[in-house]
Amino acid sequence: MTISMTGFAAAKGQGAGASWAWDIRGVNGKGLDLRLRVPDWIAGLEAMVRADLAKAVARGNISLNLRVARDGDGEAGLRLNQAAVASVLRAFADVEQAAMAAGLTLAQPSPADVLGMRGVLENGGTDEDTGVLRAAIMADLPGLIADFQAMRAAEGAALHAVIAGQLAQVARLTQAAAEAALARRDHVAMAMQEAIARVMAEGVDAARLEQELALIAVKSDVTEELDRLRAHIAAAQALLEDKGQVGRKFDFLMQEFMREANTLCSKAADIALTRIGLDLKTVIDQMREQVQNVE
Repeated sequence: MTISMTGFAAAKGQGAGASWAWDIRGVNGKGLDLRLRVPDWIAGLEAMVRADLAKAVARGNISLNLRVARDGDGEAGLRLNQAAVASVLRAFADVEQAAMAAGLTLAQPSPADVLGMRGVLENGGTDEDTGVLRAAIMADLPGLIADFQAMRAAEGAALHAVIAGQLAQVARLTQAAAEAALARRDHVAMAMQEAIARVMAEGVDAARLEQELALIAVKSDVTEELDRLRAHIAAAQALLEDKGQVGRKFDFLMQEFMREANTLCSKAADIALTRIGLDLKTVIDQMREQVQNVE
């Protein structure tokens, strides 16, 4: 079962005298990068959310936003931290000065940009126990994660079909390359005869002749490349059916696919085989782009 790193989910909830809204989105990444924006006035919430997400997701750049409002008075339970506001505004000014020095013009930050910075908004009642609210919010998180994972699975199913089709195309091209290599035997034999005639005309000894023939044979034989391509196809098909996190293995396998296709082209010495090798490289590169989304 192929899982995509791309997904989105949103949810709303209420309880413990508050209401909240979640949204979570994911895109591809080399590792797991969790970027959370949750109210820091709810003690311990961010650490708990991060731990639950880390258990559910193996790879990807994941962004989660949580907005919490008190019932009846909206954001009245929050207040501005004036020191933090001043610090953020100074930072914005410094960035703007640096941009101007580099000849760049930046858009002016909005109030929402300022409010979104960590520490600008804080709990109005610093001694309030937010444990009950935190527990209510955390009870809502599994449903959000389940919806997020369901979308990643749906995207993965579509990805599975695309990659399977590309693998089938690589298999067909590999077979076509084997047939083209067989068909060019007469051309290779003629090249060897010409090499023999050239070496004999130079009056060299038998050892030099043997070396020349061996060099031509090595340069023209694509049997190993075709065998390795078939082995890579089988390995990729197995990864598609694997239920684990296979994205990293797939990434490595794409490099090996391209290595064999490049070598095949360099050894082709034949227009038909070269064209097949170039087609192989095109399909493999397209498949590599899709594989980069696999968890």
